[in-house]
Amino acid sequence: MFQPTLSSLLRKRRQPELSCVQPQKEMKFGEVTVYLVERRMGKSRRNFLTSLARSKGFCVDDTLSNKVTHIVAEDNPAHELWPWLQEQGISDLGKMNVLDIAWFTQSMRAGRPIPVEAQHRIQKPSVQPKPEAGPLDSPWLTVSQYACQRRTTLHNCNKILTDALEVLAESYEFVESIGPCLGFRRAASVLKSLPVQLCRITDIEGLPCIGPESMAVIQDIFECGSSSKVEEVLTDERYQTLKLFTSVFGVGPKTAEKWYRRGLRSLEQIVSDSSIHLNKMQIAGFQYYEDISKPVSKAEAEAVGQIIEEIASYFSPDVTITLTGGFRRGKEFGHDVDFLLSVPGPGKEDGLLTTVIDRLRSQGILLYSDLQESTFDLNKLPSRRFEAMDHFQKCFLIVKLKKEQVVGQQAEQRRGRDWKAVRVDLVAPPAERYAFALLGWSGSTQFERDLRRFARMERNMLLDNHALFDKTTNTFLPAKTEEDIFIHLGLDYIEPWQRNA
Repeated sequence: MFQPTLSSLLRKRRQPELSCVQPQKEMKFGEVTVYLVERRMGKSRRNFLTSLARSKGFCVDDTLSNKVTHIVAEDNPAHELWPWLQEQGISDLGKMNVLDIAWFTQSMRAGRPIPVEAQHRIQKPSVQPKPEAGPLDSPWLTVSQYACQRRTTLHNCNKILTDALEVLAESYEFVESIGPCLGFRRAASVLKSLPVQLCRITDIEGLPCIGPESMAVIQDIFECGSSSKVEEVLTDERYQTLKLFTSVFGVGPKTAEKWYRRGLRSLEQIVSDSSIHLNKMQIAGFQYYEDISKPVSKAEAEAVGQIIEEIASYFSPDVTITLTGGFRRGKEFGHDVDFLLSVPGPGKEDGLLTTVIDRLRSQGILLYSDLQESTFDLNKLPSRRFEAMDHFQKCFLIVKLKKEQVVGQQAEQRRGRDWKAVRVDLVAPPAERYAFALLGWSGSTQFERDLRRFARMERNMLLDNHALFDKTTNTFLPAKTEEDIFIHLGLDYIEPWQRNA
């Protein structure tokens, strides 16, 4: 089946282009004609900057032609920008000033076109032979600090390094030391995106997000084959115990730490301690621990999807169900199964999850359920602080999956049972919020974190699972697809299987 590319989507949406850009006012600087490159800048930001420049008397052309004297680009590396410019078929390209956004912003501040200096120019890259020094010495290989600008597949060339960094990140997460935890996770994320295996410490030079602590760990591995710091963590009783406790459904780092401080070291000790009061989720977590602590296969996830789809169709024939999380990114195994359920039309999703839960219960395959009603309110957006859990209606379930329902796989027999307990999360966003929810629930965690950071730091926007808000224009930007969101942000579209950051 034909799959539209990003370029075809852009061509489709720009003909004709509807814009709220102000018309050209009286030109004060006729010798300068500016063209703003929408690529990576984004349409809404380009419209805003165009209006700003025209209000100050600058001539801004909406099309790239031989009349243009100053081409302005934002976040476009030279090795990507120049080939794109050359594809536009402009005969006088060599006579034009190809400039970074810094020239534009400084000119806006001065109220006139400032002289072009060397630091403003985006120089045309020279063609150089591939060097022999190291895998990352290639002049055409650039790595962004943002995971949303890197294509990260499941093929990890530097697994020994990333595994070590993620152990340290997890150890800091257990003690809620956010700074070091994020530092190690960002470093691991960068290394996962590299298309080559690193062999020596000089290969790391110039890479973003590799702090001194991460660098020291990597150097140890290069020189000794392992890191003493990582080995120390792996053999630490506290780390091992907290990792064990947090493997239980419903147990977070704070609860695990509390149990550890009480001297508890095993799951058996927790269950047998009458002074410990477990909540409903934790009770289910211990009851079905043997099953839900083990990975769920993609075949099992698809089998659960069949069950949910059949049940949801009773609610409405228009319900669409999308498998999200790691499975959407191409993983073969996960710790649970996440689905997005959507019904066309405002408010049509009301009651959907309740119907699903009731039918699962009537079929005798519902082992645990926790329904959380929607608290979504557009009037409370945008939220200046990101919340880990969105406000859509959702439910956390444990369902009974029979082995004969799993296509192409003989499910493992467990204590004479013909079924396996599987963790399932269902989310039912309003139809107009589906694209944002799909993007947010597809992950990975680091990809989503950097996507929000990019929106905030580079585009002056706020992004979460509910909406995209442009702080510059004080407007919400609509999106029917994930591609729409990437276009608003001026980002090349990243396929789900390339978001394994």
